[in-house]
Amino acid sequence: MRLSGKTALITGAARGIGLEFARAYLAEGATVALADVNAAAVALAARDLGPKAHPIVMDVTQQDSIDHGFAESIRRMGKLDILINNAALFSAAPIVEITRKDHDKLFAVNVAGTLFCTQAAARHMIPRGEGVIINMASQAGRRGEGLVAVYCATKSAVISLTQSAGLDLIKHGINVNAIAPGVVEGEHWDGVDAFFARYENKLPGQKKREVGDAVPIGRMATAQDLTGMAIFLATPEAKYIVAQCFGVDGGNWMA
Repeated sequence: MRLSGKTALITGAARGIGLEFARAYLAEGATVALADVNAAAVALAARDLGPKAHPIVMDVTQQDSIDHGFAESIRRMGKLDILINNAALFSAAPIVEITRKDHDKLFAVNVAGTLFCTQAAARHMIPRGEGVIINMASQAGRRGEGLVAVYCATKSAVISLTQSAGLDLIKHGINVNAIAPGVVEGEHWDGVDAFFARYENKLPGQKKREVGDAVPIGRMATAQDLTGMAIFLATPEAKYIVAQCFGVDGGNWMA
């Protein structure tokens, strides 16, 4: 019960990693607002998780939606102690096929969404003199990848934003850090595999098997593999950790 009495808002929480974070936080005693653009999915997820899980419909690309979502979360929970910026999109294409539409869409969710949700949380946390913000980066933000230029750029921006926000907000008692997963099993990677099947002429499932086999630990991560770091960074034990990005990737990247 390391998060007993704490409240958290998690974006992109209707499924995948965000939903697993919510489940882990609830198990540790927190009250959680699950924010997602998919109203039906987030309502179902919150219902399954129980009365301490609150569904919040939020589009992180729209400022009015962010403002309303944070206000509603705080109204229901009474305060906001922790924000996890998890909402994100992925795409892949060779440089010569990248469209401005795809570029703008990914930056709107992955970067601007992270920035303006961080801003909304900070405005509530600053008067209280404490808070935790955890951004979801990626090993893709540590390096470029030939077919993943836009996604890599967005996650690199998340790491940089974590550093800047961390340095700016720590004077208010707000700790900002990031988690950089590697390859994570789930429906997200089913979509990634489809991109590589198209552009690298691979069979369905082939790229997924290859990247899983290449992880030093010997397998892809599960969402549950990431929850320990997400819990730790929200506890007092992490109070002296500021503006850092932690790889939870089975050894894929040596920081």
